[in-house]
Amino acid sequence: MELIRQWFRRHFDNPQVIGLAAVLLAGLAAIVFFGSMLAPVIASLILAYLLEGVVRKLEFLGVPRLLAVTLVFVVFFAGLLLVFFALLPVLVTQITQLVDELPKILSTSQSLLMQLPQQYPQLFSQQQISDLIFVIRREALDWGQTLLTQFSFQSVVVVITLLVYLVLLPFLVFFFLKDKTALVNWVARYLPRDRDLLVTVWRDVDAQIGNYVRGKFLEILIVWVVTYLTFSLFGLSFAMLLSLMVGLSVIIPYIGAAVVTVPVGLIAYFQFGFGPEFAWVMIAYGIIQALDGNVLVPILFSEVVNLHPVAIIVAILFFGGVWGFWGVFFAIPLATVIQAVLKAWPAVEPPDDTEEGRLPPA
Repeated sequence: MELIRQWFRRHFDNPQVIGLAAVLLAGLAAIVFFGSMLAPVIASLILAYLLEGVVRKLEFLGVPRLLAVTLVFVVFFAGLLLVFFALLPVLVTQITQLVDELPKILSTSQSLLMQLPQQYPQLFSQQQISDLIFVIRREALDWGQTLLTQFSFQSVVVVITLLVYLVLLPFLVFFFLKDKTALVNWVARYLPRDRDLLVTVWRDVDAQIGNYVRGKFLEILIVWVVTYLTFSLFGLSFAMLLSLMVGLSVIIPYIGAAVVTVPVGLIAYFQFGFGPEFAWVMIAYGIIQALDGNVLVPILFSEVVNLHPVAIIVAILFFGGVWGFWGVFFAIPLATVIQAVLKAWPAVEPPDDTEEGRLPPA
């Protein structure tokens, strides 16, 4: 009991630590109970983090903040709209073609499965393959019916919600950038007065998350473009759609790359078979993944707190289980917050009579 008492006094017998814990619990409660309602706010904060670095560079060059924010905001959203309307027809065409070819792909897959008992009789029986095909068909049918039902009943609500978000996002992003200092000062008025530890943790987290968001955006863009050029060079079908999937897969480290390998491999196989072209496509894809993990990521995230791969996977599984897709999306920033807190927490000592346990002012 004495050890527990000493541990508690060391880590919690300080007003700054209690204030930090209270703020963390309040933030966690807000995300848990109001996360869905705050989705546009959270998305706007991510975009604001993404653009803040460019705004700061313009300010460093002597451009007033309001002008810098306006320039960055207009260029970013104008470019986003141009890319969206340029890519939308291509993506729609490729998705339509993929849907049209699905029956052929499924038929070929079934034929390949039926050949397994002949090629590997010691591993597979005809009954096992027939049962597997039946289960796959049943699950696909159930999934399709569920999707159609949800689309029928929720499509109007989803479209309206999406339109509201599209209207709110630009306004929120602009004002988050324009009034950043005023908003931070407003929030600070409601925080504990003795908040040196909180300020230290916040500055660390703010820098790490900002670097992470900007680095992740560049990683998605680079991987997407390089993959598209590579797939186009080999003449792979649905190059734009597959490269977009590969680019977005970097949002979820390790797991995303493993998942997106399946459609890339299947499309390459159905187009080229087990020939040299298939091998070259998969080798090129493997090289892209290797360069992303071993060259691009260290360059882009050199200023971000390093997380062990096991910690990243655990964070993805935990936050994904708690908050679904958004938990997976924010797993790395949330893990970064936790690491920053744990990094600062052990440095706290019990209050001292001479210095009143205060950290130097931030």
